[in-house]
Amino acid sequence: MTINETVYAIDQAVVDFVETGIANGETDALDRIALRNLLLALIGKEDLDTQLAPSQTLPDRLDLLDRLVDWAAANGEIADYQYARETLEAQIMSLITPLPSVINKRFWELYEINPETATDYFYELSQNNDYIKTRSIAKNIAFAHRTDYGDLEITINLSKPEKDPKQIALAKHAPASAYPACQLCMENEGYAGRIDHPARANHRIVRMPLNGEKWGLQYSPYAYYEEHCIFLSEEHTPMKLNKHTFGKLLGIITQFPHYFVGSNADLPIVGGSILSHDHYQGGRHTFAMAEAPIELPFELDRFASVQAGIVKWPMSVIRLAGKDAEELAEAAEFILDAWRGYSDEAADILAATDGTPHNTITPIARMRDGLFELDLVLRNNRTSTEFPDGIFHPHPDVQNIKKENIGLIEVMGLAILPPRLKDELIAIENHLNGETAEIATYHKEWVAGLAETKDRSGADTADVVQQAVGAAFLRVLEDAGVFKRTPEGQQAFRRFIGKLH
Repeated sequence: MTINETVYAIDQAVVDFVETGIANGETDALDRIALRNLLLALIGKEDLDTQLAPSQTLPDRLDLLDRLVDWAAANGEIADYQYARETLEAQIMSLITPLPSVINKRFWELYEINPETATDYFYELSQNNDYIKTRSIAKNIAFAHRTDYGDLEITINLSKPEKDPKQIALAKHAPASAYPACQLCMENEGYAGRIDHPARANHRIVRMPLNGEKWGLQYSPYAYYEEHCIFLSEEHTPMKLNKHTFGKLLGIITQFPHYFVGSNADLPIVGGSILSHDHYQGGRHTFAMAEAPIELPFELDRFASVQAGIVKWPMSVIRLAGKDAEELAEAAEFILDAWRGYSDEAADILAATDGTPHNTITPIARMRDGLFELDLVLRNNRTSTEFPDGIFHPHPDVQNIKKENIGLIEVMGLAILPPRLKDELIAIENHLNGETAEIATYHKEWVAGLAETKDRSGADTADVVQQAVGAAFLRVLEDAGVFKRTPEGQQAFRRFIGKLH
């Protein structure tokens, strides 16, 4: 392509990109000239062929975005680092992203029609403006693993790009900044980003009231499931788990009954990655745990209208249901308080050691058949000499598959496995097929067992590996369960339930 042809192509990309915003109703035709000029400034181009008309069929917006960023990098307007490209991408997309006031006004207008209509609008906008990284998410590997508890979902998370080594080196010398205080703060909305903090120029948050507090709704840029959203406090305040937590979870599903919402636990090892900012995760997805049945109903004498039972699940789950949200929150608080102080040495459960608490809960709320429903997953973060990573944490023999903390999403039956497994599992498949392949040391014992399975069953190699990964994730959940799925473990679970009457 000649220089003139390249200039013409980028001019056409500028024109067409602005037109995508007008065509989608994200901006007005009256803004056309101003937006073109703002876009030219961002990519470092001084002029534009004013005779150009928009293409009759507009190209894909993300393809246009790539062309614009490539132009800026090739012409020295930005350094060709990942963070610089992402910063410019977000700035370009922000040009055709409505301001927060516009989005919030439209959202709540639509909410008056139907809550689903409102979230559909905001979710589509968050995809169209590339805040939700649809192309990156599409790289994830996903398959199912059938178990007696339902179909577990297995994903190898490839969506988050690995950092460029040159960028890592630069970040070491970046000046320290406490703004925004964390990646969940409201101050991320529209923030340009820096080498050690992601670009958020195209980020928008819907403001919402929640039980007398000011909260926000946003979507996760690297979603793990359908409409993966985050509810976050306007204040940068640490996560807590108490009656107010249960009340807020139920308050959210009162406003958005088509979503589930849950909170990570509030202790290390069994908690989420960001405990410094109060937030919950939700979305429109049915996890295997939600479909798991009650296998042992029981009564809570103090809460006559609340239905309660133990859920058939590899982790230890109590399900509550009822029509009265306030009573349900009180029942959940009663169980949490009982669990925080509960010890059963025969089951390796100690409430605290040397004054350090170990027991907490991962709660999940949803609406089902007109009733509020709360799943309370019992957690304990105690460590021991035998299990220094956690007694109720993936044990060493499955850490070749999953070593990280088991948070809210995995508790419900969706595995989020590390990117390293993509290449490692390919190498294992090649090895099982008789090809020369280098196997990581921590996989070798596991692979030996796979070879025996494959020889016995004669099954497809890829299927053997996938099912073995799924079986390992099931073990991960069983390891994280405080009351094991054994006669002794279930008897111990019933001992705890006996304390609740």
